Amino acid sequence: MDGFEDVLIGTIGRAHGLRGEVSVRVRTDDPDLRFVAGGSVLIDGRPRELASVRWHSGTLLIRLAGAADRTAAEALRGTDLWARVPADALPAEEDAYYDRQLVGLSVKDANGVRVGAISEVRHLPAQDMLVVRTTQGERLVPFVTALVPVVDLASGFVQVADLIGLLSDPDEPTPVSDAGEES
Repeated sequence: MDGFEDVLIGTIGRAHGLRGEVSVRVRTDDPDLRFVAGGSVLIDGRPRELASVRWHSGTLLIRLAGAADRTAAEALRGTDLWARVPADALPAEEDAYYDRQLVGLSVKDANGVRVGAISEVRHLPAQDMLVVRTTQGERLVPFVTALVPVVDLASGFVQVADLIGLLSDPDEPTPVSDAGEES
């Protein structure tokens, strides 16, 4: 590729009003950066200009160029909105990561033994959870420093704390290796 990748930033919801505005289910941590009037988003790999962008009662409302009425807006419902971003871009905050940087990383236990891989990041109301695929199945690991003290993007792994029940049931034997698991 060209050093860029497409990331999902939102999904179009219901039409709002009669002039082509739609609500957006925001799927980015920085909507004010990704949704700018006059800027563009990708739909099916093609750029579409954002004719207007505004917040109304906590809901993001946009109007795409060419969507001038409610009928055109309704036809867009369920459409995913994407942005092309540099593949190596990092969040502005220290110790913050994009989901795309975490998914696929190996997971090591406190002794440095590979025990699985991150298959997904779930954003729950209380906190973010890493979905870790292990030989025993999926495990949810709260993504907090106390439980995930090491995130090494350059080396491609995270390390989790030594806590009984975090990656296995307390009565299961601890796996020695997962050499047969795909990453």
